[in-house]
Amino acid sequence: MPRTRSVVTALDRRSPLARRSFLAAAGALSATTGVGLAVGLADGGHQARAARPEQPLGQLTNRPAPAAPPAPYRRGTTLSTVAAPVSGQGYRRLGSGPAWPRLTRGEMASAKKGRDGRRRTLAAFVQFTDLHVVDAQHPNRYEFLRAETASAWRPHEALSVQGVVSLVERVNALRGAPATGAPLSFVMTTGDNTDNNSRCELDWFLKAMSGGVIVPNSGDPRRYEGVQDSGLPLYWHPDRELRDADKKAGFPHVPGFLDAAIGAVRSPGLNVPWYSTVGNHDFLQGGCFAGDSWFAEFSTGARKLMEIDPAEADRFWKTVRAGDDPKGAYFKELIRSHRRALRPVTPDSARAPFSPREYVQAHLDPVYTGPGPVGHGYTRANLEAGTRYYSFDIAEDVLGISLDTTNSGGHYEGSLGQAQWDWLERTLERSAKDGRYAIVFSHHTSASMGNTRPDPARPGEARHAGQELVGLLKRHPRVLAWVNGHTHRNRIRPRGTFWEISTASHTDYPQLARVIEIADNKDGTLSLFTTLIESAAPHRTSYEDLSQTGLASLYRELSFNAPGRNPKLLGESYDRNTELLLRKR
Repeated sequence: MPRTRSVVTALDRRSPLARRSFLAAAGALSATTGVGLAVGLADGGHQARAARPEQPLGQLTNRPAPAAPPAPYRRGTTLSTVAAPVSGQGYRRLGSGPAWPRLTRGEMASAKKGRDGRRRTLAAFVQFTDLHVVDAQHPNRYEFLRAETASAWRPHEALSVQGVVSLVERVNALRGAPATGAPLSFVMTTGDNTDNNSRCELDWFLKAMSGGVIVPNSGDPRRYEGVQDSGLPLYWHPDRELRDADKKAGFPHVPGFLDAAIGAVRSPGLNVPWYSTVGNHDFLQGGCFAGDSWFAEFSTGARKLMEIDPAEADRFWKTVRAGDDPKGAYFKELIRSHRRALRPVTPDSARAPFSPREYVQAHLDPVYTGPGPVGHGYTRANLEAGTRYYSFDIAEDVLGISLDTTNSGGHYEGSLGQAQWDWLERTLERSAKDGRYAIVFSHHTSASMGNTRPDPARPGEARHAGQELVGLLKRHPRVLAWVNGHTHRNRIRPRGTFWEISTASHTDYPQLARVIEIADNKDGTLSLFTTLIESAAPHRTSYEDLSQTGLASLYRELSFNAPGRNPKLLGESYDRNTELLLRKR
């Protein structure tokens, strides 16, 4: 019979059996890590297995960052060096390439001489976005659309956990903010923290951020059983000699890759507080579909669709892009009509979708607190009201505002409901009266907030699009920036009174995060410094190095070579490392 496992969650620990399992797992893990790693939405796919001799996990640490150096400095940032190809054609290996300079942008205020010596730093923090921690074996994924969109399946995505942990390691090693030398106050994730609204993905994400042991595997605990071991030439098969489409393009044969990909990973957790914002992939099936009991049953079940006719795939993707299938009816029909083509997989209850309430509740679980704060922005008030937006203190003079722009009615574009809109107006008015500046965070950009269909949770409520939100923020001139993600692209745009700062994802190349610093120049202007950072993994890779660090390096190199990669995601030079000037108001 197929193996199934119960999921120990913050909601179901009341049963004696779950309680005993939880305590046994927590005791075994805390003996080596010092934290109750088994607590949470899932056991992360499986209990942490013993490390292979060739994959030492090392000692789990969470140390303070070194003392800040004199500002400005470059080490550990793209001001120092950036991964770049060292070979010319086909599959390209990476090495260390030229740095990206810092450019000054004065569209909304002029740069005045001597400001470097006058300025006072108000705040410094890091933005993560679109981490897409992914269960690469999940049945609900639509990898069979690979030929239609590069986002359907990526050759490197089985290494998402290793990549995210390496990004955490980079932040922990920074000696402060690059432009001002100020201490980094926190990290904010701007949504799509998970990929398919799966409980095991949420557990992996929270452990990566707060510290713990992660086994990025679901289904059969002994082996990988997804598309990369299917024998289908549509996908890269790293462990096989199969001449698949990617190997024809130069992708390597890497024996042991899949076993290493599902092996235990240790995260030290961030050594600064962190906050969380929600994205469409966190709440919608595949980032697109409003889930129901059918999706929940299929997610945890024993069948997976891996291949369909190209003409069918083309029709399906056009329907998704147009927003004509918000509830996934087309996907369900594909599964029904291709039932004979479904491939067997090991069922797993850890793949079950999580509800918006469970998302907030998991953030409030003490085992995921790490360096704090409790709830990572979310509070008991959010849990009771069923909301996912909040404000928090960035600094004495600066308020942070995290929005929920996902429309639970379906489709990957977003919008803002009336209740949240009214709350935002009140919050901005109160902040201005207190003489504070504001930084707004969301997942969606202004250009990707056109999904104003009714939210089934609030069917009579009006929804507001991105350009309306731009107008609202402009009416509050002490808003300095709107920081977001979603498009996987670096882009910085002046919005009259504030800057809209969009940052590339950590799943598609260039796999970046962004340090943002706010400074008062004491001359009637403010400066926002933006500095992009890569993960801590070395630029050069070795196919023989399947350690946690080696896999994180390979994660970057494979993403650079992924078919369909969009070079425009890098943005222009003025979208990367910048000084953004504003008039002080």
